[in-house]
Amino acid sequence: MNRAAAKAPDSRQRFIDVALQLFARHSFAGTSLQMIADELGVTKSAVHHHFRSREELLTAVVEPLIGQLRITVEAAEALRGTSARTERLLIGFIDLVVRNRSLMGVLAGDPGAIEMLRTHPELSGLAERQLKLFAAVEPGPGGIVKASVVVRGIAGAAGTDALNLDDDELRRHLAEVGRRALGLRVPRHADS
Repeated sequence: MNRAAAKAPDSRQRFIDVALQLFARHSFAGTSLQMIADELGVTKSAVHHHFRSREELLTAVVEPLIGQLRITVEAAEALRGTSARTERLLIGFIDLVVRNRSLMGVLAGDPGAIEMLRTHPELSGLAERQLKLFAAVEPGPGGIVKASVVVRGIAGAAGTDALNLDDDELRRHLAEVGRRALGLRVPRHADS
């Protein structure tokens, strides 16, 4: 890619796409803005034109995911009954992580990215609401542990390259494991 192409309207998205590839390959901490510039054949200042730091770039990478998570959490919160809310959240969360498999590997397994994202106000608030909804199936410490295992386990499993499953099969397995971990019954209408 030449320098003129880096100034095209979609150059910001190109930086995001390359950053995600490099984060997955080298980790968040192991990827520099210079590496991103080199991968695109542009100067580091071209990257700085759109993103002042790696942290700002990681935030841009996860913004679509945050929007999807917000929709999923709000849809679950709008339902009546703990089981209905939990089931809706489980299936919505599984769909979100399966659609974002490459990003899940970075977010679930990269300590630098995890630490940086913990300070993101909207994401940390959504994560807290999500855990609270999952934990409601069993009041007390047991519910919190189950909720944590489900969230981290689903995200980690979806991001594992070793799983050679198509999306539908992965969704089915994740739903089965998530329901078992949370103590949910399989709904009559569930295809998963």
